Amino acid sequence: MAKPKILYLCHRIPYPPNKGDKIRSFNLLKELAKSYEVYLGCFIDDPFDRQYSSTLADYCVDYCCPELPKLWSKIKGLTAFLTGKPITLPFYANHELAAWVEQTVKQQQIDTVLIFSSSMAQYVDHPQYQSMCRVIDFVDVDSDKWRQYAQKQHGLMSWVFNREHRLLQHYEQHYCEQFDHALFVSPDEADMFKSLMPAQLSNKIKPLLNGVDVVFFDPSQPLGTPEIALTDDYIVFTGAMDYWANVDAVVWFCDEVWPLIIAKHPELKFLIVGGNPDPTVRALAQRANVTVTGRVLDVRPFIQQAKLVVAPLRIARGIQNKVLEAMAMDKPIVATAMAMEGINAPISACLAQSDDASLFADAVLCMLTNAPAVDSRQWVIANFTWQATLAPLPGFLCK
Repeated sequence: MAKPKILYLCHRIPYPPNKGDKIRSFNLLKELAKSYEVYLGCFIDDPFDRQYSSTLADYCVDYCCPELPKLWSKIKGLTAFLTGKPITLPFYANHELAAWVEQTVKQQQIDTVLIFSSSMAQYVDHPQYQSMCRVIDFVDVDSDKWRQYAQKQHGLMSWVFNREHRLLQHYEQHYCEQFDHALFVSPDEADMFKSLMPAQLSNKIKPLLNGVDVVFFDPSQPLGTPEIALTDDYIVFTGAMDYWANVDAVVWFCDEVWPLIIAKHPELKFLIVGGNPDPTVRALAQRANVTVTGRVLDVRPFIQQAKLVVAPLRIARGIQNKVLEAMAMDKPIVATAMAMEGINAPISACLAQSDDASLFADAVLCMLTNAPAVDSRQWVIANFTWQATLAPLPGFLCK
């Protein structure tokens, strides 16, 4: 019996699964491929990822992956100030992809679509698609991230980010009204979105949790040699280092927390591991005992050999994959409360939490001295495998 067909639209190619949103979008793709013929539309916003586009054939019947040049997209985004739209919409608008969506839906008679990220909803937000089952995975409340960004800025940029927050929230409500289901990465995130929406939309808003590949992130697995020689004494942060929330996290850590730690442990190193570090992050390598690795092929050795993992996020929404991955590898973690949102792990499982720089430093120093044994892996296996977290997905993909 032939599988039903589904259109799946992502704002970024879901392979390789090497950053937070791509980890989720890739696992959704794998899950869809079990039961559907998948037609995937997405963007390639990093030239490095073009080499992996052929891998999509393992999961999709057909796919369209136009390039998304960042400079040109930013220029397009500025047209939003003339149209009253959020910058996000023209940034991700693309005639080639729109034509492919229209042709594919018509020729293949597709009646179900899963949208990943609010930026892609515009491609099926037209009367001709109203008869389809349209499900949107917002993942996070994106508009609230822009509100958080605005709080970190002053003057013109604060105004720009507040504008994006306000207009994007309007579109989030519109998509929630028009689509059949609105999914979020955690119950906390879904509840927050409900608080922002009219009460009559609440029954559409559901959590679909993130997970972690506990087979891949297994501390007992033999791992390859990392790109740089690792010492025995380092702590680590992992993440895409062109993402503002991660940049803000490591800058705050290096400015406010790190000096307090190396004053007590002058031999200790801090590794910032992740692709595309922006100039602000690269400059941190000039600090005492700080290493910025850039892109690595496999993050696991850097986690496995670290004394502990830090997640000093001050801007965040949803569930942090970096935290789940560290937990799956049984690493102690020091994190801000925001980094732990949606995970709701027991303190005994893995971590110390603090949002204050001196208390954060104290927690790191305490863990370094006491070398705590953790049991986070079993807790993650019990609560956050992809098989378990994505089990509700088929129930959303129908009228």
